[in-house]
Formats: sequence, structure tokens, C-alpha cells
Amino acid sequence: QVQLVESGGGSVQSGGSLRLSCTASEDSGYKYNNYCWSWFRQAPGKEREKVATIDSDGITTYADSVKGRFTISQDASKMTLYLQMNSLKPQDTAMYYCAADLSGGYGGQCYDMDYWGKGTLVTISS
Repeated sequence: QVQLVESGGGSVQSGGSLRLSCTASEDSGYKYNNYCWSWFRQAPGKEREKVATIDSDGITTYADSVKGRFTISQDASKMTLYLQMNSLKPQDTAMYYCAADLSGGYGGQCYDMDYWGKGTLVTISS
């Protein structure tokens, strides 16, 4: 069982920055590097959107809407996934979730997400 806890959400003005973190439970530590990780977001009344992915080879992919503004990274020693978000826009307002695919994914894509965090809220004001 892998438990994921997101943090770092908050309210900032348009153009600002936030860094989200997603920390995995200690009992997943020895397999952490083998997982594929993604950040998703869901705004009120909208479908869930995959924002960024990093697979077990370190290959990253991004949604077009965040490319050039967001960066996904991880620190395996801390079992923590990050999402650095810069040049934030009001349309980035959403609940942000991290998720893990234990298969590792391929080519910057995860397959099926096995575990999800409970989310952290990001609100961007104009």
C-alpha cells in the first residue's frame, strides 16, 4: 500500500509561483524509483486533466496548457514528487492531485494510476 500526501497549495495572484509536494509513505521507499508519477488537476465543473508526468526513466511530459510554466521533478531520497508552477494564471485554479503507477510507465507516460493522494487546492486570482 502506498500513501500519498500533497502539500503546497494556496492562493496567489496571477503571475505568481507555487511549488506543490507529494510525499510517499515510508513503506514504499525501496520501490520509489520504479514508479511512474503524475500530477492531475480538476477544476469545479470540469473533467480531470493530467498536468505532468515523470516515468521511471526520468522522462517528463506536460499538458500543452502548462508547458514552459510547470516543472515536474522528484527527490527519491525524500520520496517526494514536486510540481514547480510559475507564471500562474486564473485558469490554473483547481484541486491538484498526485498519483503513482507502480508499473513504471514508458516514454513519459504512465499506464494506470494505482494510488492517489487526496489533493491540495490551488487558487489563482487575477
